[in-house]
Amino acid sequence: MRAVVFDGYCHVCALGVRIMLKHRIEPRFEHIPIQSERGRALLEAHGIAANDPTTFLVLDGGRALTQSDGAIHIMREIGGFWRVLALGRVLPKSWRDWLYDVLARNRYKWFGRRETCYLPPAE
Repeated sequence: MRAVVFDGYCHVCALGVRIMLKHRIEPRFEHIPIQSERGRALLEAHGIAANDPTTFLVLDGGRALTQSDGAIHIMREIGGFWRVLALGRVLPKSWRDWLYDVLARNRYKWFGRRETCYLPPAE
């Protein structure tokens, strides 16, 4: 399974999904909003609180990645300029995850909240 479970009300998360779709990653990731039954079930199966998630979930080849590891994995998969940003992996994981957590906790305050859940176009 290759999937990204994301917050459909988050502008930053929805933008990330749109960027992934624009770059046509192969094999494709399935994009599943946290707000869907399937998204909630996947989060809970991986120990993430579905009612108040503070991260997204990347499933790829039997691996489950969250926080900065998930973001870096996606950047590497997109390639090009985004692969350069994935060099953030050289920072200690605790620092990367701290930065990720600051963004996650403040995402609605800094970027607003979508009025409706973002659903990627059907492919």
